[in-house]
Amino acid sequence: MIRTAFTIVFILICIALIVVVLMQEGKSAGLGALTGQADSYVRKNHGRTREGRLERATVILGVLFFVIAIGLELKFFQ
Repeated sequence: MIRTAFTIVFILICIALIVVVLMQEGKSAGLGALTGQADSYVRKNHGRTREGRLERATVILGVLFFVIAIGLELKFFQ
């Protein structure tokens, strides 16, 4: 019973991870990255932007994905 619940949660995390990764923009900085001064204000407040929240959600979902995947494989959830 608990294994089924974790499997359903695992599938939902997989779908959410796919959606969050696809919502992120590309990281093509171009020549502005060479100077090191481009987007300094945006860099300081990166965590408050939509992109910062998406990156944080990606990390959290990725960690949950691996923890549950390993737990399901090693049969921690029986």
